[in-house]
This record gives sequence, C-alpha cells and structure tokens, in this order.
Amino acid sequence: MEYRVLGRSGLKVSTITMGTMTVGGKGWASMVGSQGVSEAERLIDLCLDAGVNLIDTANAYSDGASEEIIGEVLGGKRKNDVLIATKVRFPMGDGPNNEGLSRYHLIRECEASLKRLRTDVIDLYQVHQWDGVTPLEETMEALDTLIRQGKVRYVGCSNFSGWHIMKALGIAEREHRQRFVSQQIHYTLEARDAEYELLPISIDQGLGVLVWSPIAGGLLSGKHRRDHTPEGSRQAAGWTEPPIRDVDRLWRIVDVLVGIAESRGVSAAQVALAWLIGRKTVTSVIIGGRTEAQFRDNLAAADLALTAEERARLDAVSTPPLLYPYWHQMQTASGRLGEADLSLIAPFLDKQA
Repeated sequence: MEYRVLGRSGLKVSTITMGTMTVGGKGWASMVGSQGVSEAERLIDLCLDAGVNLIDTANAYSDGASEEIIGEVLGGKRKNDVLIATKVRFPMGDGPNNEGLSRYHLIRECEASLKRLRTDVIDLYQVHQWDGVTPLEETMEALDTLIRQGKVRYVGCSNFSGWHIMKALGIAEREHRQRFVSQQIHYTLEARDAEYELLPISIDQGLGVLVWSPIAGGLLSGKHRRDHTPEGSRQAAGWTEPPIRDVDRLWRIVDVLVGIAESRGVSAAQVALAWLIGRKTVTSVIIGGRTEAQFRDNLAAADLALTAEERARLDAVSTPPLLYPYWHQMQTASGRLGEADLSLIAPFLDKQA
C-alpha cells in the first residue's frame, strides 16, 4: 500500500480508504448495505491488514449508526494506527437547526460524532455539502474552534464547487483560521467534471483529493452491461447517484474497461480504481461494498499499475470536451499556462501538436 500526504498537511493516508456507507442499514442507506458489528469488524480488519489507514464515515450514514458501529469495532483495536474521517451537514433531526453548517449545528454534531465514535478526537472533519444560508465566516470560525479545542485535527470539504472552495480558503487566510486540507469529490472515468475546476484548484491550493464512489456506484465494476443490471444492485433498488447523462458513452467506457481487465486477468473495478489512483491529483479512493469479496477485489487495485497504452485507451473513450473559457485559453493563452491550467488543457494541446 502506498501512502500520500494529504494536501498541505503532514498527514499521510493510504491510497485506498475504507468507506462505510454500507454499515448500519438504516433509512436511505439501507439501499446500499446493512452491515452490523460482526460484519463491519471483519471488513475493517481486512482493510487494516491490507495497509488501509483511513476509515471514512458520516453522521448522516444510517442516522449515526455507521459511526456507532465503527466506534464499537475500533474501541481500542489498533486505534493508534487508524485515522477516522467523518462528515457533517445533512439533517440529523426534524428541527430547523438540525442541519447545515452553522456554528450551532457543527459544534453540536461534532460532539455527538465523538460520542458515537468513542474517541476524543476526529482526525479529519469534513463539511459534507454546501450551505448557502450560513455565512462562510461562521462556518470557518466554528471549524477553527473545534481544532483549537482538540476535538478535530484537520478539516476538509466535500461536494463544494470551485468558487465555494476558493471563498472558504480566502476567508481562512484573511481571518487566520485553519484551512481545508482536502476535498472529497465524485470523480470517475464516467464523471470527469471535476477536471474543469476542482482538480486544478487542488493543485494550485494544495488540497488533498479523496474520491467517493470511484466505480460509480458499481456501474464501472464490469457487472453492469448494456443489457444487464445485476439483481440486488444499487441501481436495481432505485439508486440515482451518479446521474448518467449519456448512457451510450457509459457503455463505451465499460467496454474498454472490461477489455483491459480481461487482458490483465483482473476485474473492471480494479482497472477503474487503478486509473484514479494513477491520476496526479488523487490522494486516495474510497472503496465500499457489501461483501468481503468486493472489498478484497477493490483492495487489489492498490497494486495494479496500468500501462501508458491502457491509460490512453481509457482517456480516449472518457475525456470530456473543453468548456468555455478553457477552449479559449487553449487557443489564445497556451504559452502562459501554469501547472494547474495544464492539468486540464495539456492533453488537448498534445492532440493539436
């Protein structure tokens, strides 16, 4: 297992993170999985034995049950070797202040997560989604307070847009608050939207990148094909993340994935994960699953190195077009583009050459 520094911190995390949305099985999360204590313990041990050192959860997963089970399982087991990341933002009750990124909600829910996780400190506390009502100054001050109180070590964001992130980082710098060290995003071969703004921002601002649902809820596992949806899959249960806007493009990507996987004697899921791990901007991919077999298969991606030719084939079938203003920058500013700009535009310049 390889370990990479998380953004502008000194913290090293494994290139594969254990995701735990399948733990608990309450409410909407029941469509994903319903692992109890014994199952979660077996899977956590499997991941730790493989070298995974980061476990990601959220207070909203199964109404806190995911955190509770993780806390019960860890409870002292190799605790010094395990980093815990959790998230806050979504409703945790029916009251008007039981959601969002207000000081009230953040501090209250952090303390609740600490109790459920049976720990004194959360290693990475992530705001789970944008809150357009709460002033960002209030959010960043509350997160800074939690760090100074010793309840949180690092903070990050998830599902923010580019301007959301830059505004938060600007406020942190102006007011001398702790800044985000990472962002958790959706990024796959099928959904490469993050390459327009979010990944260049990570390069420019020194943010680590954690990728959620890296095989698109199973769509890139190779089990889903043009005329077949596996029984018991998330999609069969009505799961809608991610939205697929071009179905034919999805299946073209899957065809290439399966072709490479068959030639290498591995699964399509491993190829999709290896493509992400090999991306310069990605720190870690968050894997999940309902079975030990799924976890074992995903963990094997840590040791799979794709060839330049294989990566080129995957890029050819999945690279999104340049949007404005990037196509204009390519045509008129190619001589004065920085590293962050080139992370998006360089492949298109290479095609022109």
